[in-house]
Amino acid sequence: MSMIEWEKLNYDIHTLKCARREVTTRWKKILLMLGYQREVDALLSVNRQMAQLESENLDRARELLQTIWEESGLFPPGIAANDRYVVVMDRLISLDSADDFVRIAKEKYPKAPE
Repeated sequence: MSMIEWEKLNYDIHTLKCARREVTTRWKKILLMLGYQREVDALLSVNRQMAQLESENLDRARELLQTIWEESGLFPPGIAANDRYVVVMDRLISLDSADDFVRIAKEKYPKAPE
């Protein structure tokens, strides 16, 4: 690889990391608004084993996450909602906070006009 290609690759990696960090910050802000001050880090903490667990709420979690992705600006363009956020949404369903999370995501981060 040439030096220019390495610089572009480094820039792309840096941009992706910044976008992911921004998404995490946005999720934290909404969770704090929902009153999860002490639990915010635990709610967002997901490892590979957790992402592979079966839950009766996974289909609903995926639907809600798809709604967030389609109807809000919580995820910047080019950043897809990954399995980590399915697990978090599953947790919010169990806590009866998922619908409120979706509503706040739409209000606080409206979808940008295309």
